[in-house]
Amino acid sequence: MIHPDFAAVKALLDDRVLKYNQPNFIPNDPVSIPHRFQKKQDIEISGFFAAILAWGQRKTIINNCLKLMDLMDNAPHEFILQHQEKDLPRFLGFKHRTFNDTDLLYLIHFFREYYSKYESLETAFVGEGHTLATQKERLEHFHNLVFSLEDAPQRTRKHIATPARKSACKRLNMYLRWMVRKDDGGVDFGIWNAMPMADLICPCDVHVERVARRLGLITRPSMDWQTAAELTAHLSAFDPTDPVKYDYALFGLGVEEKF
Repeated sequence: MIHPDFAAVKALLDDRVLKYNQPNFIPNDPVSIPHRFQKKQDIEISGFFAAILAWGQRKTIINNCLKLMDLMDNAPHEFILQHQEKDLPRFLGFKHRTFNDTDLLYLIHFFREYYSKYESLETAFVGEGHTLATQKERLEHFHNLVFSLEDAPQRTRKHIATPARKSACKRLNMYLRWMVRKDDGGVDFGIWNAMPMADLICPCDVHVERVARRLGLITRPSMDWQTAAELTAHLSAFDPTDPVKYDYALFGLGVEEKF
């Protein structure tokens, strides 16, 4: 059950969205990586890696993402499509927590195959003809597509979450927020058009989860896909067209204000 003082919770969150959904949020967040680029595909690819590597200390995440972009000559889309075999040894030894060069080299291979056929990574989520109707279907489809190549390493699967394994898919939901949300805050890009903002699921990191529980926005005991959906349903009561904007408020209250 949502916090009994619905209006007070909404007022608090609306206030913090205005406070944290600002350009000054960018420099200390992994979203700063795709903000280094202008080309749509560069934003998609750099944003994907920034989101997938987004666990641990934000400073370390950003530093490792900067190293990765440097290894791609700071032109990820061009590198993905035009690299040769002799360009790949530079990635050996790349590591971020449990993500290593095996995972990275496979994803580079997948992206080369993918971007040789499609203009945008959006199609990998929504499907050709935009036939996938829910975020659950889209994320499951994306996972299956990424690992559809013959040489897909089993170990890499844990780095690309899927609701099929009951994961809350925190990092992919954050990535989709970056790509899909359109507003004047300047943080999210809003470069994809086939997925409604209303369909987005709130990314649930430990800070968001803690604050959401204190506000009565989460009641399920464990954190999984259904819990992320429960939180988003409650946030939709505050703004049905853009529930995930409250990610800023919950994250800011947790990280900046230790709520």
